[in-house]
Amino acid sequence: MPEYRYVGVSVGGKPIQGVVFSPDEKTVKAKIKELGKTKGIRIDAVQKKSVYIYRVQRGAEKALSGEQKAFTREELYNALTKMGYRVMYVRKKLFDFKLPVPTKDLVLFIRICADLLREKFPYDEILTLVGNDSENRRLRETIKDMQKDLKSGADGHTVYGKHEEVFGRFTAHMLAVASTSGNMAAIYESTAKFLERDAEFKSNLRSILLMPLVVILAMVGSVIFYVMYIFPKLTKMLVKFKIKIPPLTQATIDFSNFLQDYYMLIILAILIPVGFFIHWARTEHGRYMIDKTIIQTPVIGSVFHKISIEIFARVFSSLYSTSGENINAIRIAAESCRNAYIEKQINTLVIPAMLKDGKSFVECLGRTNCFTLNAVRRLRSGEESGTLREAALQLANYYEKETSHRMKALVDVINIIISVIITLLIVGLTLVSSEIGFISPPSPLSK
Repeated sequence: MPEYRYVGVSVGGKPIQGVVFSPDEKTVKAKIKELGKTKGIRIDAVQKKSVYIYRVQRGAEKALSGEQKAFTREELYNALTKMGYRVMYVRKKLFDFKLPVPTKDLVLFIRICADLLREKFPYDEILTLVGNDSENRRLRETIKDMQKDLKSGADGHTVYGKHEEVFGRFTAHMLAVASTSGNMAAIYESTAKFLERDAEFKSNLRSILLMPLVVILAMVGSVIFYVMYIFPKLTKMLVKFKIKIPPLTQATIDFSNFLQDYYMLIILAILIPVGFFIHWARTEHGRYMIDKTIIQTPVIGSVFHKISIEIFARVFSSLYSTSGENINAIRIAAESCRNAYIEKQINTLVIPAMLKDGKSFVECLGRTNCFTLNAVRRLRSGEESGTLREAALQLANYYEKETSHRMKALVDVINIIISVIITLLIVGLTLVSSEIGFISPPSPLSK
């Protein structure tokens, strides 16, 4: 997560500075502005820690190049000078784009940590081993940064919250909880399980929605290419000599002419609505409506609905505390379920009712109308018996097994449907091509 430093003057006139972590500059400015009001600090500057590249030389030694994070160019320049280097240049890195860490690398890191923690390895030694062996550069740098912060005595939530962009909010929170827990191995194990199920959910989403769409678009593109480019060449002689053309071939020729005459309008008619839809889908309201529609869709909606409930229950069971401080656990579980509709229902109906009216968690959950009857009954039974954590985990495991079987069947059905569509397109092209083959020009003797 980006790191920002604020510089200002206290009420007594003393210079003061501090560090804030925030995903974007707008949020950090709001945080610092609020901090200035509450503590009476006059904020003079807000500086973002950026990556700088430099080239230095010491005496007659070979010049060295490298990169380092710093809040300002002058800060890094002065630091290198104090180390005895002659600074040749220091400039901000223009493009600091970082690829996300693959889920498989995160799962491997967390599972190895869990296994070594069970073997009673010191955590610092585990980070050293895993960091040295990690093939992903960003994960390797993140682990080293974590080690440095932990050695300096930083709080777990600060250390892991700083790297939410790498781990995700839930994972970062779980690792922070584990750092103060008496059973780190169990928390790491449950976190790895969540990441695996989350990755499986995304993979299933691609299998059901994205891949069929790509295949169908490829087939439609092939048909359009045939109709617009290849077919006109085949029928050119028929038109030239005014040979009588069969109905199917004539319809295809008319369609080809229409595409060639109005292809720009057709492209715009497709791209403009798609562009507006993509823009709308990225808005908060758009995500809410799409996710609500998905879980209400017959057949496929039920599967994704139960997967979201499973992820919610699994995260909640990992974060649940018998001490009663579970609002944050509910909020993080709602965010992790990958459904904006369910998340909003929980944040606007469940949490306010629990805080203002003192209602029980499961009672409020039943009012959202976005949890299945079986899920509410199972959680209510756990709440009444004092085994809510166990009930949530059992619910997650049950839905994991059910949705895994139903997802495989659903993927098979979709593959069959795609195969039928492809077959129909091929049959159509074959019929048109065959019809052309049977056309023959009139015999000169017939005139």
